[in-house]
Amino acid sequence: MKEGLERVINRKKRETPPVAAKVTGEIEAKIIALSCGEPPEGYSRWTLRLMEERSKVELGVELSDTTIGGVLKKNTPEI
Repeated sequence: MKEGLERVINRKKRETPPVAAKVTGEIEAKIIALSCGEPPEGYSRWTLRLMEERSKVELGVELSDTTIGGVLKKNTPEI
């Protein structure tokens, strides 16, 4: 009985997350580089939707505009 209670209280920590992250350091760097580049012809600046479309083509990874926004926000220095 004691072993069962002790096992419940002190659970073993998970070694890997339940779902692997889609955004690696390499993909983050490519998203940042894309945002620093020139926007497509006909646009004055990058939007998250444009970056979402471009990431599917250039990076071969389907990321939502919300995910891309999170990457950019995480890497933007505070003013």
